[in-house]
Amino acid sequence: MAQGARRTYGQVVGVLVLAAAVAAFLSVAAVRHGFFDLKVYYGALTFWVHDGGEVYDFLKAGTQYGFTYPPFAALVMLPMAYLPWPAAITVSVVASVVTSAVLIWWLVDPIARRAGWTRWFALAVALCLAAAFEPMRETVNFGQVNTLLLFLVAVDLLRLLPAGNRWAGVGIGLATAIKLTPGVFIVYLLVTRRWRAAFTAMAAAAGATLLAAALFPDASREFWTSALWNTGRVGELAFVSNQSLRGVVARLDPEHPSTVAWLALVLATLAVWAWRSRAAVAAGDEATGLALTGAMMCLVSPVTWVHHLVWLIPGLILLVDNAMAAPARGRRRRVLLAAAIIGYGFLISRIVWAWEKDFTGVDGFLGSNTYVWISLALLLGLPIRRWAVPADGGPAREPGPAGSVGERGPAGSAVEPGGVPQLDQADGFAAAGERHRVDGLRPVG
Repeated sequence: MAQGARRTYGQVVGVLVLAAAVAAFLSVAAVRHGFFDLKVYYGALTFWVHDGGEVYDFLKAGTQYGFTYPPFAALVMLPMAYLPWPAAITVSVVASVVTSAVLIWWLVDPIARRAGWTRWFALAVALCLAAAFEPMRETVNFGQVNTLLLFLVAVDLLRLLPAGNRWAGVGIGLATAIKLTPGVFIVYLLVTRRWRAAFTAMAAAAGATLLAAALFPDASREFWTSALWNTGRVGELAFVSNQSLRGVVARLDPEHPSTVAWLALVLATLAVWAWRSRAAVAAGDEATGLALTGAMMCLVSPVTWVHHLVWLIPGLILLVDNAMAAPARGRRRRVLLAAAIIGYGFLISRIVWAWEKDFTGVDGFLGSNTYVWISLALLLGLPIRRWAVPADGGPAREPGPAGSVGERGPAGSAVEPGGVPQLDQADGFAAAGERHRVDGLRPVG
């Protein structure tokens, strides 16, 4: 057997073994939620379309949970009301798997090319690992829309915006119209002074919202005047699944959580995020801007259920990306890989649920908020890659996960995909004083 064939055979066997191991792990660790959230959407839309009720008046039997998304989300999901329940499940699972696979491909493929890995093998391994990731498996098991929203934002930030496409911002706008929280990416565009994309996003969000209002005026009136403000439909803030700063504060005093303390933490988080995001964009590192904003959103949102933490996926993959771009035997690579492995390990472990019933004491404070600490670590420590220019004065090169032809450098010149990043040693997990030397390249600034 030729060497190439043996390698392919070994990789196929390796993927099958990993897939079997992940399946065994999920059989023990994964919680079956029976597509609970999808049942809420399906029940609300059925009640609205077929029973003559109002979509926001529906509550799932025996619960306080109802449809909480804006009317445009109801419009997007409307075909679900005409599908049998098994078909609705199939559409939900397929949509989550496909959007996740495309996003992970965008982020992993540049690592594979740079490291010389077989690209299909790298993607297969990444998808197996993603299947074990608690936020991902919770998203699928609940029938949630998180991966769709992340995909829409990533289309803008990883593909359209780096290419200077005039439609950049539409994905963010549509995601905001479906669920309000992705609106923080409009703020990201404003803070980083990408005015055209920001106004495009605002126009897309407003247009989608107005379209829904024109089609469903009663539902729109009820959402914006009543349902939006009914926090009782969301759930208990102190519940251990709420891995946001608001959840941290609520678990300290469930009866009287301090709003002042929460707002102070939010303001501090926003200040750090704005500083680091502007640094990332100044360096031309749009992927890190996406990851930082996703982590910030998870932190400052009043409610961040565990399944919402799919927004941390870009940050974890970028830790591996930065590690593989660092010197092979250097301390930087070891630190970044260790950070990625530890973060991923905790985020497949369900560790926070050990304190579901009792989150008091020091161990309760530290353990029940484990995922919050990971979000904070990514916000504070995710490295920012600087643009590099060849020593001979040629065009700038930047390899980031966007990696598409037509990306723009700081001066607006086109850059080539698949280059080598210059890493900022003083900004991230591995500020060890090492300089990452790249033959023929020198750091900007």
